[in-house]
Amino acid sequence: MPLRLPRSLVFCALLSLGPACTSTPDRAAPPTVDLASGSTGFPVYQLAEDVTVRGIAPGVWLHQTTADAGRFGRVSANGLFIEDGEETILVDTGWNATHGALLLTWARETLHRPVRVAVSTHFHEDRTGGIPALAAQGIPVHALELTAKLSAEHAFPVPGQTFTDSLTLGPVALFFPGAGHARDNVVVWHEKSGVLFGGCFVKDAEAKDLGNLSDADVAAWPASLDRARQRYPEARVVIPGHGEPGGPELLTHTRALLH
Repeated sequence: MPLRLPRSLVFCALLSLGPACTSTPDRAAPPTVDLASGSTGFPVYQLAEDVTVRGIAPGVWLHQTTADAGRFGRVSANGLFIEDGEETILVDTGWNATHGALLLTWARETLHRPVRVAVSTHFHEDRTGGIPALAAQGIPVHALELTAKLSAEHAFPVPGQTFTDSLTLGPVALFFPGAGHARDNVVVWHEKSGVLFGGCFVKDAEAKDLGNLSDADVAAWPASLDRARQRYPEARVVIPGHGEPGGPELLTHTRALLH
């Protein structure tokens, strides 16, 4: 039997020890997200210098992958693992196939819940770059029809499974609230934990501007935010595409940046 991890925050310094922690995550830990600091009562796993995973709620894990984003410099992007029985759902795939492979290995060998399906929340590289690693293992990736179209047009990896406005995958709901950061941005809702993954459609509390607007629809963005808020009024934790998690105030903050 593996030892249970303590409820206090555990840091796994693995750069010199290997690709992942060997302890089994403590699934009984309470949802102790400190939204001000991002600290939780869950373990943190350093998979590589540019890939980390940490728990944010029971059955929900935040992954952060970092890459060179051109004029924006080194940028860390957020995604999720959401447990679904003995498997997991991967939300966004990292910047590249190496990131995607590391995330798949962590879910299989450390969480002991392999990824069965994935989601790309829009067509940009920080959301679709890891798709080749999933395709190599036969793992389907879902996205909007428009995401697949835009991915192909921009020579990014293309999700293989598409939907139009909304889709349910096990314990998660995917919803297209309308254009914002991109014409195809979707949000991901996990009702059991109250976690809403906003992706790049939502800005973190430290953001002073809207970031990359090269594919944005600024005029449509406010109404799209309102639709997301109205559809998920019970959201307690909101995950932006970059930066630290927060609460529903991140939707308000993002809307304020649009004025």
